[in-house]
Amino acid sequence: MKRIIKSIWLIFNLKAIIIVIVAMILTYLCIVYKIKADFSLTLIGIAIVFPVVFSIGEAYKRRESALAYYANLKAHGRSIFLASRDWVDNMKPEQTEELRLLLKDILLTARELFQGERDSSERLENQIYKKFSDLSRKLKEFRSYGLTPGEMSRVNQYQSKMMDAFENMKHIYQYRTPRSLRAYGQIFTYLVPIVYAPYFAYVAHDSLNVLSFIMPVLFTLVLVGLDNIQDHLENPFDLIGEDDVKINAEQFAERLKII
Repeated sequence: MKRIIKSIWLIFNLKAIIIVIVAMILTYLCIVYKIKADFSLTLIGIAIVFPVVFSIGEAYKRRESALAYYANLKAHGRSIFLASRDWVDNMKPEQTEELRLLLKDILLTARELFQGERDSSERLENQIYKKFSDLSRKLKEFRSYGLTPGEMSRVNQYQSKMMDAFENMKHIYQYRTPRSLRAYGQIFTYLVPIVYAPYFAYVAHDSLNVLSFIMPVLFTLVLVGLDNIQDHLENPFDLIGEDDVKINAEQFAERLKII
C-alpha cells in the first residue's frame, strides 16, 4: 500500500495540488462573474499533450539506453575478473581480490558521479579515469603470468568496452531532453488550467456544484502528471523516479566471489 501511495504522489504531488486549487478558484470566479469562452480543445492535444508525450518517449529511450550501457559495464568487468581467475595460472588470490575491489571502486565512483551534484562531476570523472588507468596497469601484469597475445588482446578489449559503456552513460547523464522543448511543455502545462478557466465556466452552464470542477481538476492532473513523469525520467540515475537505473556496486562485487 505504501508503494502505491508513493507512486501516486510522485505523479500527483504538491505542484499538482497547487495548480488544481488555482484552476478551481479561477473557474469559480468565472462562473460567478459569467466570464465564458468556448475554446477549442484541439489546441491542448496538438500544442501541449503531443510534445510532452514525445518528450516522455525520448526520455524513456535514454533510460533504456542507460540500462543497456550499465549492463555492458558490468558484463565486461565480470569478464575481466573471470579472465584473471581462469586464464592466468600463477595469479595469486590476493591479486584477484585487488582486481575485484578495483572493479567495485569503478562502479562506486560512477554511482557517485551520476547521483551527485554537477559541481563535483569533474573531480569524480578524473577519479574514474584514474581507476581505469589503474585497471590498465593491472591488466598489463597478466603478460608476466604467461597470458598469450591473443588472450591479452581480448582482455584489453573488455576494458575498452567498459570505458565505452561508461562514456555513453556519462553523456546520457550530462545531456538531457532539449531544454527549449522542456521549457515549452512546462509553460503550457502550468498555464492551460488557468487560461482555460472561462472554458470550464462555459461547460459548467452557471451551475456551482461538484460536477462543475471535474473538468479543471482532470485537465490539471493529466497535464501536470505527464510533466512529472517526464521530469522523473529526465535523469535516469538520480533515483527520484521509480524507473531509474540503480547502480549496485556492492551486489556486483559480492557476486564476483561466488561465480
